[in-house]
Amino acid sequence: MNNFRGLKIDKNIMTVEEFYEELSHVNASRESRLKYANKVLDDRSLFPSLLDILFMADDKVSCRAAWVFEFVCTQHIYHIIPHLELFTKNLKKIHFDSAVRPVAKVCQLIANTYCGKKPNPIKKLLTHQQQQRIVEAAFDWMISDQKVAAKVYTMETLYLFGTCNYWIHEELAQIIEQDFYNQSAGYKARAKHILKRIKAKNKK
Repeated sequence: MNNFRGLKIDKNIMTVEEFYEELSHVNASRESRLKYANKVLDDRSLFPSLLDILFMADDKVSCRAAWVFEFVCTQHIYHIIPHLELFTKNLKKIHFDSAVRPVAKVCQLIANTYCGKKPNPIKKLLTHQQQQRIVEAAFDWMISDQKVAAKVYTMETLYLFGTCNYWIHEELAQIIEQDFYNQSAGYKARAKHILKRIKAKNKK
């Protein structure tokens, strides 16, 4: 399979090809996603392969990898720490709707953790450049034709990172206001909430 050319494979663990075959059986049910997420949580050596498959962005199995990736990171966001450079460098490759949504949610999880009040490894180890890559991908998702769920996660990500970078709030507010009347009720509800928080933050 040409998708695997150049990928490093440890003979002592499941190969990327084998894991790809497993992920091809994932379906949209919560039970299915959780089943394969638990495999990764039980065997962290599978996490790099999960990312490799996730970033085969023109392959539909990448969407299934994204579903599993979301569940893994929801359960334990710190699994991504050794892979933050790879993850952020490849974010812009993701383009299928069903992959963008879970990846956008993981970006929100990273932002939530980074901007949390308590010290944590992501707050310590996420670099400025990696944060900027997430912000750039998020703005791309905001101005492109993405589903509402992806944009809702993305608004929250940009709001959180914008608490430390005022220009992000300015640009986010401008995009929301320009796009507001063309969007769904779900988008508008979240957008109003985000704009209210931005205004409140700027008054401080």
